[in-house]
Amino acid sequence: MTDAPTLYEPRMQPGRALLDAGRQVARDHRLGSCLFLQTESVPSEAEYKRRTAAEGRIMQHAHIGFRSIDRTVDAMARLHDMAQAQGARIDRFGITLDWSMGYPPEQRDAAGRGTGIVLSGPEDFARITNACPAAAHFGDFMLGLPGALHNTKAAIDAGATAIGNLGQYFTFRLPYWDDDVATTEATVTALGLIAAQDSEILVHSNLDDGFAGLFLDVTSAFGMMLIEKHIVEDLIGARASFCFGHHFSSPLTRAAFHAALAREGAAPGTMLFGNTVAYQGLPAANYASLASYLLADMVALSRTNTGHAINPVPVTENLRIPDVEEILDAQIFAHRLAQHTPAYVDLIDPERVDSLASRIADHGRLFAHAALTGLAELGVDVSDPAALMLAIKRLGAKRMEAAWGQGAFVEQRRQPLVPADWAEELDDMARDWLLSPEARSTSCDGLKVVIGTTDVHEHGAYLISRALAGLSATVTEAGVALDPDALVARACDVSADVIAISTYNGIALSYTRAVLSELEKRGLSIPVLVGGKLNEIPETSNTDLPVDVTAEIRAIGAEPCHDLEEMAKALRHRCQRVSALSQSGR
Repeated sequence: MTDAPTLYEPRMQPGRALLDAGRQVARDHRLGSCLFLQTESVPSEAEYKRRTAAEGRIMQHAHIGFRSIDRTVDAMARLHDMAQAQGARIDRFGITLDWSMGYPPEQRDAAGRGTGIVLSGPEDFARITNACPAAAHFGDFMLGLPGALHNTKAAIDAGATAIGNLGQYFTFRLPYWDDDVATTEATVTALGLIAAQDSEILVHSNLDDGFAGLFLDVTSAFGMMLIEKHIVEDLIGARASFCFGHHFSSPLTRAAFHAALAREGAAPGTMLFGNTVAYQGLPAANYASLASYLLADMVALSRTNTGHAINPVPVTENLRIPDVEEILDAQIFAHRLAQHTPAYVDLIDPERVDSLASRIADHGRLFAHAALTGLAELGVDVSDPAALMLAIKRLGAKRMEAAWGQGAFVEQRRQPLVPADWAEELDDMARDWLLSPEARSTSCDGLKVVIGTTDVHEHGAYLISRALAGLSATVTEAGVALDPDALVARACDVSADVIAISTYNGIALSYTRAVLSELEKRGLSIPVLVGGKLNEIPETSNTDLPVDVTAEIRAIGAEPCHDLEEMAKALRHRCQRVSALSQSGR
């Protein structure tokens, strides 16, 4: 592994010292009470999950994406009551926390703000945990980032017993924050605080937000789950709880991965997330996608109830932030579908599910063993949770899978044993598009394109890269969660003809403006293409809802691209200009 980064950091405190520090903090921060714990008479959500799973009931998770605490608290109470009035039960709620919560508290105001809620202290968290008698799930931007200890203290004080998202530690990077040692120390100390509680607190990890969302092989994703479980449970002494589903489109893959988790004792789980990438049309069409993944999850839970809650994503989610009535519709739909599920269980071939589950689990174990052995051989103290986590974070998903993935090398790339659904789908999408008249009329031979993302969501960049490669462009992948100046610097390094930005997290306009400003400082006029979720919350907004900023992006001099066709059109214009400059003696 000749291109490996430095894996050892002498200035970082040993994991043992960080866990001790977390235990010291726990003296002043014991788990508080909340409406859910009081109503259900349980010490934690984990106990509630085990009890409900034993009863054979499938739990339901609802997610609220409002930016206002007041509006969120009101929505939680209304949804819980309205669902109950129709015979359904929402067992837990998740909320969209803002990425700025990942910073230490003293740096949050200067960091700017995205599209989520900012909870400042225990009193804000307590408003969420006491909004209704359902469990509150605090996922993104809590653990895994430099503000982890502050966030975890506040959540524990408020009675929260499911805190995440550990998966983000390995992949997320906050803008203009490069101190991965401080991030690791804060995260491990927070995990020590969790482990020191008398009640069982679930350390939530959304696998799709971690390396599982980047690996091309599902067996690698399962192996990474085993490594995270080993770190949290064996090295730290807390309880790991896993979520997956964003990018699992195949019902068979979803059911098999769930079965593999159950075999490894990865229960209780938090939730099975909705296959949101399948939502590509209008609400009526999206109901088919909702039914597809929900039925697979319900059948899987009917076979082995691991305590995961199902997650009925509103069918308007790909169009806008769903409102209360739209969230309720999805919950009632799921409740009714669960009543039909027993009739479908006998239609499923369990041997096929179990066979794939065995393949995933067996090769996942080999991946985990190979990775831990390989890291030890590279000098990493794999018995130290902080050292192990930092080494994995610095290696990144691509290096880890290249080094220890179980598939054979084919054309300098591991051949997946169980291909990731998202990669297969994007490969097919790129392949089909390259056969279209639009693509056939576009040649980018010799055109140098630099691709970067504004956040960790790199699937859009993956699709663009595959499509551009098919057009004979020279593609440089600058990386994910890049600061604007770093993206421009990389473009300069390779004398790029085009900069392509993939964005998802509600900063499309401000990020594009910053890139153009950086280009202007350098006296450059490289065309900038921007694709993905082109929205942002206006500074003057009185609704806290993001709006489309396509026109604004075009007005400041960049080219918004909503699909590959629009990208091809923009590239053709650039290719013609490059060709003309070449012929004139550039």
